Amino acid sequence: MSKILDNGYYDLMITTALAPTYDTGDNITYLNRQNSLLHIPIGTPNPCDLGRHSSSSFPALYTQTSTVSLEKSGVTTVQNNPDLALFGSGVLVAVIDTGIDYRHKAFRNSDGTTRIVSIWDQTIQTGTIPEEFTFGSEYSREVINTALSSEDPLSIVPTTDTNGHGTAIASILAGSPDEEQDFRGVAPQAEYIIIKLKEAKESLKTIFFVPQDKKCYQESDLILGTRYAVTVAARYNRPVVICIAMGSSQGGHTGRGPISDYLDHLTLLPGTGVSVSAGNEGNDQRHYFNSTAAPPFYNDVELRIGEDDTMFSMEIWSFSPARLTIDISSPNRESTQPIFPTLNQCRRFTFIFNQTAIYVNNTIFEEKTGDQMILLRFSNPLPGIWYLRIQATDNEPFSFHSWLPAGDLISNGTFFLNSNPDTTITSPGNTRHTLAVTAYNQNNDSILPTSSRGYTRTGQIKPDIAAPGYQLTCAVPGNLYGTATGTGAAAAHAAGILAMVFEWAIVRGNYLRMTGNDANRLMISGAVRNPAYSYPNNIWGYGQVEVNRLFERLLAP
Repeated sequence: MSKILDNGYYDLMITTALAPTYDTGDNITYLNRQNSLLHIPIGTPNPCDLGRHSSSSFPALYTQTSTVSLEKSGVTTVQNNPDLALFGSGVLVAVIDTGIDYRHKAFRNSDGTTRIVSIWDQTIQTGTIPEEFTFGSEYSREVINTALSSEDPLSIVPTTDTNGHGTAIASILAGSPDEEQDFRGVAPQAEYIIIKLKEAKESLKTIFFVPQDKKCYQESDLILGTRYAVTVAARYNRPVVICIAMGSSQGGHTGRGPISDYLDHLTLLPGTGVSVSAGNEGNDQRHYFNSTAAPPFYNDVELRIGEDDTMFSMEIWSFSPARLTIDISSPNRESTQPIFPTLNQCRRFTFIFNQTAIYVNNTIFEEKTGDQMILLRFSNPLPGIWYLRIQATDNEPFSFHSWLPAGDLISNGTFFLNSNPDTTITSPGNTRHTLAVTAYNQNNDSILPTSSRGYTRTGQIKPDIAAPGYQLTCAVPGNLYGTATGTGAAAAHAAGILAMVFEWAIVRGNYLRMTGNDANRLMISGAVRNPAYSYPNNIWGYGQVEVNRLFERLLAP
């Protein structure tokens, strides 16, 4: 078995420049020019393996970010304008998600042939591995068409979407019209590149204390999926829009890290756009912020742990030069005593009167940011209110943020009592030049309460824009239709508009140098802004996307 699939190995992120130093022939997987994976044998699993290896070397875990009108964002107006009539023709759209029901009519031309140019299913190991990759199976347009014309398509192309999230996102972005269902994707003449992510390794879930029955995906596979999309687009010499409707609350929320750095690079290249969801963490009470400017220089965090959460992790991030200790007290007031920052120490604490075990990594500087990061991992915690005392070692002013996991990695029974809804945008939504999309209810022009809020931890403006994201009609597996709600749906909608911009600029030859960042700025320029608010702001970004206004401003004499 390939080591990237083998749960007996950790996948550690390393700099690609260092990969030859560690290469023994089959223990390196190339991700991109910045990062590679080093596969090392686990042996006897130990939570403090995270400590011997830095937390930033383990790929972050990602969850899905979605659970009705095109008029609201001006899409129909532009498509009905004979001088524009933009439908995404000539543009490739890449959806990196849970796969696709390729048999659904939403992904087929009027003659029944597929609109998918290529599928890479990372979960199937029986087909042809894509060139320059080391696992999974690739299915070309020709093979998919052969399957569609057969009596048993799955016997030829066995890829499916048992989850339905990827099918929904792909259809909102570019699904073929169905008048009977009052359905049409935003860019229905674009063609698809589909990447079906494999689920995160059990060993990675174990190291971050994620229950094995929770579905999540690892950062390194998203990077590989992105590189695959770029590779296929280069093969066809066509512009590509990449849609990522997933998010993670791991990391420093600064827009730095392996996937963010890669997406940032791509968005500055001509013909490559990236639309990512802002996340749905706005009202789950999973973020805490404190700034202590006067003595006494400590702050007590109250964390309520629910009965259903028998294992989970959380992160605390501060800014240099403050050095923070943490003292953890259980509901029955047993305490760890202050834990001081170190370089790479991992400590295990158990309590006399309950079954809780807590692993603490209080790292003086995290390698990607240089900031202090405290990682707490709870096993069998006593339900109730826990108290975390954060204190400055040098009796000086300090501030810090803390985040619990995103999505359904924990239940709603675990939350901060004095939570803060801001700075909740998930990775890679904090990436500087990608389009971070929040969701609003297009029926009443209100932001979805669940939508994550900006800004980044370092004050960078995110989200960029708001798009419709409430009960959008979408395809679901089995030739059925349903609705999708959330920032993932909104990101798909915005990705379709990016495809329209690329069609006008690159396919039609009006501006061949158009980068994803250029297209983002055009969308921001054309956004609708409510005079009651000041913009940009941390809820709406620069306003509601409106593609008709975008082109009116772009083409005005």
